[in-house]
Amino acid sequence: MKILIVDDEKELTEPLEQILAQEGYEVDIADNGRTGLELAQENNYDLLILDWMLPQQSGLQICQYLRNQGDITPVLFLTAKDTIDDRVAGLDAGADDYLVKPFQLRELLARVRALLRRSPNFEASNSSKLKSADLELDSENQVAYRHGRTISLSAKEVQLLTLFMTHPGQLLTHEQIYQHLWSEGEQPNSNVVPALMRLLRRKIEAPGETPLINTVYGKGYRFGEN
Repeated sequence: MKILIVDDEKELTEPLEQILAQEGYEVDIADNGRTGLELAQENNYDLLILDWMLPQQSGLQICQYLRNQGDITPVLFLTAKDTIDDRVAGLDAGADDYLVKPFQLRELLARVRALLRRSPNFEASNSSKLKSADLELDSENQVAYRHGRTISLSAKEVQLLTLFMTHPGQLLTHEQIYQHLWSEGEQPNSNVVPALMRLLRRKIEAPGETPLINTVYGKGYRFGEN
């Protein structure tokens, strides 16, 4: 999933870019409105995060222009403009969400996830059937197939395998996996992720088959053939 951040505060964009990258997103940065609009038109982004007050062209103008062109990419305003009139103006310009600086990181990430669920690319990546190398997953029916074998999976195993198969070759940390599989209200034992990983490996990696889930010691796991 690709995100464009248009903001001229480097002290904000640099750490935010790192955090979003750690969450598995591809991030581009523009520090002025004109460049931001050009990037938004040239690339197929899944989400635009816009500051309002920008050099050369405001975030409000960017949003209005894109909407007038029929662009439906989700837009999140991330701005210090905090009056009710500002929020109304931003939403009326076509923004999908509005978050005032300073903000809580957890809230920003939750809003990003919610907006990305509207993306056509999200729908494709969350299709009920996924294929990677010689492994196929049918999440709707909770089964996988490999070398002619039918592999029954639990709901959590389907969630975990879907996460892996939609992020091939990417290091997924224990924390990322934990947050993906359980909501804030759930507090499973700290050993539950390694235990779930062992069960899934036994099912999809029969003796003689190429391992697909690779441990990155002290960090997490990476999916795909070495």
